Amino acid sequence: MTDPIASVSAKQSFLPNNSKSTLKIGLFGIGLDTYWPQFEGLKKRLEGYLAIVEQKLGAIHPAVLNAGLVDSPDKAFAAGRLFKTEDVDVIFLHVTTYALSSTVLPVVQRAKVPVIILNLSPEAAIDYTAFNAMTDRTKMTGEWLSYCSACPVPEIANVFNRTGIKFHQITGMLQHDPECWNEITEWVEAAKVANMMFYNRMGCMGHYYSGMLDIYSDLTQQYAHFGGHIELLEVEELASLRKAVTPAEMNERLQLFYETFDVQKDCAKEELEKAAVTSVALDRLADKHQLGSMAYYYKGTGNIENEEAISSIILGNSLLTARGIPVAGEYEIKNAQAMKIMDCFGAGGSFTEYYAMDFNDDVVLMGHDGPGHIAIAEGKTKVRPLGVYHGKVGKGVSVEMSVKNGPVTLLSVVEQKGGSLMLLVAEAEAVPGPILQIGNTNSRYKFPVGARNFVNSWNSYGPAHHCAIGLGHISSKIEKLGQLLNMDVVKVC
Repeated sequence: MTDPIASVSAKQSFLPNNSKSTLKIGLFGIGLDTYWPQFEGLKKRLEGYLAIVEQKLGAIHPAVLNAGLVDSPDKAFAAGRLFKTEDVDVIFLHVTTYALSSTVLPVVQRAKVPVIILNLSPEAAIDYTAFNAMTDRTKMTGEWLSYCSACPVPEIANVFNRTGIKFHQITGMLQHDPECWNEITEWVEAAKVANMMFYNRMGCMGHYYSGMLDIYSDLTQQYAHFGGHIELLEVEELASLRKAVTPAEMNERLQLFYETFDVQKDCAKEELEKAAVTSVALDRLADKHQLGSMAYYYKGTGNIENEEAISSIILGNSLLTARGIPVAGEYEIKNAQAMKIMDCFGAGGSFTEYYAMDFNDDVVLMGHDGPGHIAIAEGKTKVRPLGVYHGKVGKGVSVEMSVKNGPVTLLSVVEQKGGSLMLLVAEAEAVPGPILQIGNTNSRYKFPVGARNFVNSWNSYGPAHHCAIGLGHISSKIEKLGQLLNMDVVKVC
């Protein structure tokens, strides 16, 4: 089977500027300069611990700015200026031994970015027998101080709380502690997604689906919570770009369709050609506006060029979604954000809503018409002809796929009463079984709390009727993203 992402990459050179994270991590350790003349070798030993943290963080994400061991107020102010000047996105504070909170606060006050405290012991425990066999009390104290990372954390937490600095902490071991370093990795991954969302450019083409009140969004709140840029686009621009597509470009895109999709024999050549032209035009639209995601809908009033552009958009939008530019139909801006978050985590993120419930098998059938995330499909995505797009303008070809069987995560960006946003999450399993062969994306999902309880609980938080579904159980990463973005996260199951 042809890999959809590989197929797309082979044919298309365009990648949006915001397709990769520009995350920059700030790192510093802390100590107390009074100790250095008292305890020979202690400073060098603690700097060695910090170097290990830098190396391990660098293996997770290469852009790490190490401000060194901060052991005095002067160095603290210098490190704060450095992090602010270099525009770090997140700071990891490695607590190596006891240090004064006055040497910590100036570092993070200037940067005004999330702070993660690393309370990492160099070993699982002190070797008490060897330690107590030491005959030099000064050396014993120096040895103890090299294990003293937990000591100043309450002081630091107290000062951060009282000065309004939000922080997160990780307690574990410097080495041989997979649980600890997996947690650190998740924080880095969440910070990368926050960074990508901040620089994401989302296109909004057309207008809302009239009367679908849950879809209406306060765009300024999207800026407030995620950052980024929202470009309002006209369908006419896509229609205009279609006119410049050459027959050779159309034929090349048709070849890509046949390589990427399982095109059914009853698909009309004319409809496939229209979809190919629109797909090329969509790439140019995304390139022109440097889009990282898009939401769209168009009702149509008889403008043939516009209606043809929109009715032939599904295959091109599916290709965009598969290569990191997720596209949500029905102008569902909140869900385009959810899909982008899932895709930035490497999980995919396909446009989804309830289809039906199967009480015999205790599953919920979920899917959607329009584009799907073909890179996370179970098998090759089918292209089927449709005589009508239900509730939408036009007819033509559409995609039919199921999400890969196995663990999945559902994510909804929920606009709450008062306008603030929250993240609603659930974990489930995509399971095999019969689906509706209607030319739509649709899958069967089994929830650990059961179908009834899931539906009741999920609905109780008032999400819009759409959500994004991606591969794997990643709720712990989404929870960390919420903390970095100061957003509430609710996990249903």
